[in-house]
Amino acid sequence: MTGPDTAVSAAQSSDGRGEGPLQRADRNMVELLQELRVAQTGVQILFAFLLSLSFTQRFIEITATQKWIYVVTLLLSIVTTGLLVAPAAAHRMTFRRGVKAETVTLGHRLFTAGLGTLALTLTGAVLLVLDVVMGRVFAVASAVTAAAVLFGLWFLMPVPLLRRARARSDNGEGPSPGDQGTGR
Repeated sequence: MTGPDTAVSAAQSSDGRGEGPLQRADRNMVELLQELRVAQTGVQILFAFLLSLSFTQRFIEITATQKWIYVVTLLLSIVTTGLLVAPAAAHRMTFRRGVKAETVTLGHRLFTAGLGTLALTLTGAVLLVLDVVMGRVFAVASAVTAAAVLFGLWFLMPVPLLRRARARSDNGEGPSPGDQGTGR
């Protein structure tokens, strides 16, 4: 038997998951939005903490350097929030417009950038708090360590998985978010 139904069945079963491109895009969007919920909660708590700091009595006693660390960290938290909310906003703006796969790709890129700015925001918060509590030398060493750990866990740890995935076949995952239309 040949025809449109056979072509759809072949496309759905060729990746081993039994889903077509639209079903894959739907699944990827759901997974992306679930991951964003985890990150957004942490960013919201951090943003609230940073906002409340400026209203404490001790805030007026901090040095000019500490105030600049605070300002940069606060602004980074706003950028991070924007990047982590943007995939949901993009999904809403493109809803029922036939661009689900492209929206997932955009969301992936925004989320990845948001993770980078989140690591910087957390590093800034560590730097600020420890500079006030323990002094500059300990604060800088701790902030650098925190940044290295976060970037290592979030960006370097997955690299061996990506290398292994490139070395073998697709295994039904479809194109990676950055490789739309290339087949890998």
